[in-house]
Amino acid sequence: MTMASRLGGGFDPFGEFRRLQSPMHRLFGQRPLGAAAGFPAVNLWAGADSVAITAELPGVDPADVDLSVKDDVLTIRGSRRPSTDDSDVAWHRRERTHGQFQRLVQLPFRVDPERVDARFADGVLEVDLQRPEADKPRRIEIKH
Repeated sequence: MTMASRLGGGFDPFGEFRRLQSPMHRLFGQRPLGAAAGFPAVNLWAGADSVAITAELPGVDPADVDLSVKDDVLTIRGSRRPSTDDSDVAWHRRERTHGQFQRLVQLPFRVDPERVDARFADGVLEVDLQRPEADKPRRIEIKH
């Protein structure tokens, strides 16, 4: 059957999308937290000598977060615990998942692991990372 005959015969491509919507919601709603691209959501600002990053981690206990940095990659990993006992609950919608997560953030330059400051308040992780002195660009004087 050709597409033209399908369209003439009442084929509804949007109906096909609607038919697949519920299985897709179930599929993606049950993915591990870290499997969803972009969790936690991060913002990154870079200056000449430092990088500042914020990561949104609602419902995550700061004790369940592990930060590490190597060269120019910051790794944020941890877990979010379930808010309720699932054994006797019938979920109607569940968009905030729980479980393990990991996010690797590529930085614009290498950072000094000894000069990292991290704070956690109101579900937001703030990390300040400094560039090593040896890696900072230096202006070279041109003699005439």
